[in-house]
Amino acid sequence: MAGVKHWGLVLVVLCIKSLSSLVNGAGNGNDGGLVASFIFGDSLVDAGNNNYLQTLSKANIPPNGIDFKASGGQPTGRFTNGRTIGDIVGEELGVPNYAVPYLAPNSTGKAILHGVNYASGGGGIMNATGSIFVNRLGLDIQIDYFNNTRKQLDRLLGPSEAKNHISKRSIFSITIGSNDFLNNYLLPLLSTGTRISENPDAYIDDMINHLRNQLTRLYQLDARKFVVGNVGPIGCIPYQKTINQLSENQCVGLANKLAMQYNRQLKDLLSELNGKLQGAIFVNANVYDLVMELITNYAKYGFTTASRACCGNGGQFAGIIPCGPTSSLCDDRAKHVFWDPYHPSEAANLIIERQLVYGTTKYISPINLIHLRNL
Repeated sequence: MAGVKHWGLVLVVLCIKSLSSLVNGAGNGNDGGLVASFIFGDSLVDAGNNNYLQTLSKANIPPNGIDFKASGGQPTGRFTNGRTIGDIVGEELGVPNYAVPYLAPNSTGKAILHGVNYASGGGGIMNATGSIFVNRLGLDIQIDYFNNTRKQLDRLLGPSEAKNHISKRSIFSITIGSNDFLNNYLLPLLSTGTRISENPDAYIDDMINHLRNQLTRLYQLDARKFVVGNVGPIGCIPYQKTINQLSENQCVGLANKLAMQYNRQLKDLLSELNGKLQGAIFVNANVYDLVMELITNYAKYGFTTASRACCGNGGQFAGIIPCGPTSSLCDDRAKHVFWDPYHPSEAANLIIERQLVYGTTKYISPINLIHLRNL
């Protein structure tokens, strides 16, 4: 009987340990979830960095964030009604907290162990991109800031554990490139000189060369798991449709053509880096086709419009004046693909996230993000 009691006690202890492991997120080959998410990019994934800049590109005013539960519906600096795609992907992959904005006062100490968000509205691959907004963080500066975080992790964890944390237990997501067209190469007046001196082929080559160096820098700082989003159908956003006076089913051809050309070269670049940078894996997120699918077949996904901004003013598609307190606001935010003249709604972000995390190579290649996490 004593033996039976002993084994009963062992089983109870094992059950408690198993439950503890599940509660603490351990158990499926990668501790049950991703430990950290490091986010780089533009306003599509900015979680509030621009709040701390003297910039014209800000979203810390209502009704932005009206559906963001973590803030009780108050604006946080996210350029959407709820969570960004970076927030939703991190949640799905098991990151315990949203990545804290680098410029926020609380981005210190143990808060950085679950990741940091460096993204900035108006930022781009090229340093000149977004100058119309006065201030923004371009990708070069964002990587400079990660270098600071990297040193902080060394101090927090010790060099060996910090390297392991970064290389094996973190995903680096880069969502950038749209502003390099919208707020640089295609910008009326300000970019005329660039377009005279540099044809589209040369400009896109320049972008790719810059990005190659930027991704290699992150690799040298021990990043190993990357997901890089391509540029979406920027010719189809409400802003472009409105200023070009297009009909509901039309998109600006030049903008989309440039995006597709860049996207082809981005795919080649990521293949090149997968072959060249040992131990790294670069995953290509096909945002262009994902968003185009939503725009083309919006009714199939429960939306009533893929042309009109839910929050905005001006023109047929409310696409000229950004979202703010005096903007017209749609009744059902979940029925709009676009929150404002530029950015998807949380409802659209949720659909995009499912394909990136669990989808096939049509939208995410060579592997999806659940497989990337578990490597």
